[in-house]
Amino acid sequence: MTISIANPLPALPRAADPVNSRLIIVGCCPRKRVTRHPVPALDLYDEGCIPPLRARLGTNPRLRNRIRILSARHGLVHADTPLLAYDQALDADTAARLRPAVTATLADDLAATGTPCEVLAIVEPLYLVLIADLLTTGARVHWVPDYFTGWPEASAVLDSWSWT
Repeated sequence: MTISIANPLPALPRAADPVNSRLIIVGCCPRKRVTRHPVPALDLYDEGCIPPLRARLGTNPRLRNRIRILSARHGLVHADTPLLAYDQALDADTAARLRPAVTATLADDLAATGTPCEVLAIVEPLYLVLIADLLTTGARVHWVPDYFTGWPEASAVLDSWSWT
């Protein structure tokens, strides 16, 4: 698959706030909480790196506000976006279809908070396609490609940020 960056994200000022200068993007997972009512995205997903991420940052509103989840159905969502469980895997066609919407959501997000200096992306390779335009911002991207066993690596990045 060839990844082109036709519409790079706009050049925006760096985020001045130390918390806003960092962003976490984590991929969704197959196992989700069973619920009849929408729950915040960070509370819905129940596999891989999300449970330890939720345990570490989920009760801190400022840090939770810097978590985004890449969903195979919904694109890029905030940790507190209410979602119902669904069953949809990400494939190349879906990634190509979702990428413009993810880029637009990310552009809106960066316009509101500034461009982060660092991004922790805990995503499998195909999910990285969705956020390829983020690479044009100059942010340092820490990529953890193994969503299921990469928590120690992700945790080390969070330690370096002093995010607890």
